[in-house]
Amino acid sequence: MTSVRSPEVGDPPSADHPRAVDPALIHTLRTQLPHTGALRRAAAPFTGQPLPGVPQANPAAVAETARSARGAQDSWARTPIREREAVARRFARALIENHDLLCDLMQWETGKARVHAAIEVQGVISVASYYGRTGAEHLRGRRARTAVPGIVSARVGYRPKGLVGVIAPWNYPLFLAVGDVIPALVAGNAVLSKADSQAPWTLLLARKLAVEAGLPPAVWQVVAGSGAEIGSAVIDAVDYLCFTGSTATGRAIARQCADRLIGASLELGGKNPMIVCADADVDAAATGAVQACFSNAGQMCIGVERIYVHERVYSQFVDAFVGRTRRLRLGSDYTYATDMGSLTSRRQLETTTAHVEDAVAKGATVLTGGRPRPDVGPLFHDPTVLADVTAAMTVYAEETFGPVVSVYRVASEDEAVRLANEGEYGLSASVWTKDLGRGRALARLIVAGAVNVNDGYLSAIAALGAPMGGMRSSGVGRRHGREGIVRYTESQTVTTQRVPTPYPDRMRAGLLRVMNSTTRLKLALPSRFFMPQPFRGRR
Repeated sequence: MTSVRSPEVGDPPSADHPRAVDPALIHTLRTQLPHTGALRRAAAPFTGQPLPGVPQANPAAVAETARSARGAQDSWARTPIREREAVARRFARALIENHDLLCDLMQWETGKARVHAAIEVQGVISVASYYGRTGAEHLRGRRARTAVPGIVSARVGYRPKGLVGVIAPWNYPLFLAVGDVIPALVAGNAVLSKADSQAPWTLLLARKLAVEAGLPPAVWQVVAGSGAEIGSAVIDAVDYLCFTGSTATGRAIARQCADRLIGASLELGGKNPMIVCADADVDAAATGAVQACFSNAGQMCIGVERIYVHERVYSQFVDAFVGRTRRLRLGSDYTYATDMGSLTSRRQLETTTAHVEDAVAKGATVLTGGRPRPDVGPLFHDPTVLADVTAAMTVYAEETFGPVVSVYRVASEDEAVRLANEGEYGLSASVWTKDLGRGRALARLIVAGAVNVNDGYLSAIAALGAPMGGMRSSGVGRRHGREGIVRYTESQTVTTQRVPTPYPDRMRAGLLRVMNSTTRLKLALPSRFFMPQPFRGRR
């Protein structure tokens, strides 16, 4: 196992550190943050030792940083979108070239397994490549039909919001903290990111690489500090906010955005279900469940926390799933030999432990796991499978956000769908069946922003052309696809008329008769005659 201590400027390089913990790099990354004199140290999950001190901003520093970003935004918005796309593509190449460094740093900050860090890096590479190729297409203006065709024309275009705020969580410090920044920049906005207190260094390295790829430094600014200290200041400073985190915090942020009349996209909590139908490939479903439940030690908003299994295959599935779960390799190393890493914070360990202990005290059965693993590391917990879970238990409806899943026997697919739709959330879901048509039909009955048939969650999040987001208390707005970049813009309609003077009063009655006749004709024609048409104009 790798031992990690906290280096500072002047420390000699050590073989005990991952490569990313070179003191010179930490010093360089630190200079990107406004410094008010205060430093905050988080703990390295693998060891509990302190990470390097992070300069903390205060509300005044946030306001000043936001002014700097605003000052750079207009010039960036005037940069042709093809050039902004090119920056995103160069950024993707920089991420590829620094893949190992990013993985090292991410593991050091979050405690995740190497394989999950690598998948996260690849995810952001894909996002940068996607919007680096499709940004102009998504933001291309279109013609709109008018009340007086031939005399009046209308075109719809998209203007950047201005300054976009991005507040992302610690569990995916690259995919969530950077993946939402990329389309905002391609759309012509400046960005103010609030670095999470636990995992700021991965974000800072990504920002450094973006600048080296040609992004003007002032266009993307980063501040660090607790949400209680500077969260409101960030919201007060921006024109639009993108937030990923808990539902409780999301509600508070939504209220503040509403008071300012600015828009927001919020991806929030989830208690995501998986349905295993009677005809499912049980071995494939068990393998998929392990990935969906225990990737990133279960610290995923789209991870599965409850599985509904048809009674015909329940025993077979449970045996296969529990067997695979028991074979997972836990570890705090920087290699691909580990299947599951650490929880990231003491709070997450305490929540996970409390949910399991409450369930067991009220009659749940632990099929495997069920306990913390201090022998592996201070914040490790066994991947845990529970049965006989009831509504009286906390784990039944509350999001655990740890490596814990409950398995339920159901008598029919209708029962499984009904139970899957219980609760306040609606973020992600999974259905396993050999009948793909039936799988899609069941998916349409589930209240969730994304439903994966014969996959746990990865297919939807990797389908970058398709929107991803939550229903109900799991949030509003969507990332990815056209929706993921258009959310950072304001649509603008520009009309022109060939006759620029008002119509005389004596023409009103005749004009109304013409308009009514035109409407009757429109109602008689097929709708395809009225579809919007793209146009190639300046953006």
